[in-house]
Amino acid sequence: MQEKKDRILACALDLFAEKGYVNTPVRDIIEMSGYGTGTFYKYFNNKEDLLKTLLTDFLEQIIDSVNNYFKTEDDLYLRFIETKRVMLNVFIQNEKLAEIFSRAPGISDVIDECLNDFDNKFLQFTGKNIQFGINKGIFRDLPVLPIASATLAMIKYAVFKWVVSKDITEEEMIAMVISFHQSLAIGLVKDTYSSN
Repeated sequence: MQEKKDRILACALDLFAEKGYVNTPVRDIIEMSGYGTGTFYKYFNNKEDLLKTLLTDFLEQIIDSVNNYFKTEDDLYLRFIETKRVMLNVFIQNEKLAEIFSRAPGISDVIDECLNDFDNKFLQFTGKNIQFGINKGIFRDLPVLPIASATLAMIKYAVFKWVVSKDITEEEMIAMVISFHQSLAIGLVKDTYSSN
């Protein structure tokens, strides 16, 4: 059962990346998968539901990767910077999904809600970590939401420049995001703190 669903998702991913979401009819996904219409609709209500599944799984993979990194790194300064590298590596490993993620805003209210849910989880997660650093006396007592929002905006901008406009390479994308976060961390970290 799961194999059929995964095949449909993989075919949709290939077609969305090649032709775009809007230009990919459900019948093309069904034909490419080799399954019938009934099989498609057994797993998905429509094409939008399929895209939401792809994006939700992808965004959960990003969050899981960051959570796993947190289990191995206690240094809050390094966490602040290196979690962005962890995230970008998930984008790099899933280039087609990264492109779909970058092009997805505005497709529909359902997709925007899915993307907003990820944004909110990211902001909450990042905000909690910054606040934890403030409470521990490592970070300056600065407004948390603008800092968390800036980190998210930089990641989205760099991914878009890499995968959609193709203005930068993977390496340049990583360098852009990491250098931004290193600069941001310099202002965030108290002078009395030194990384291990």
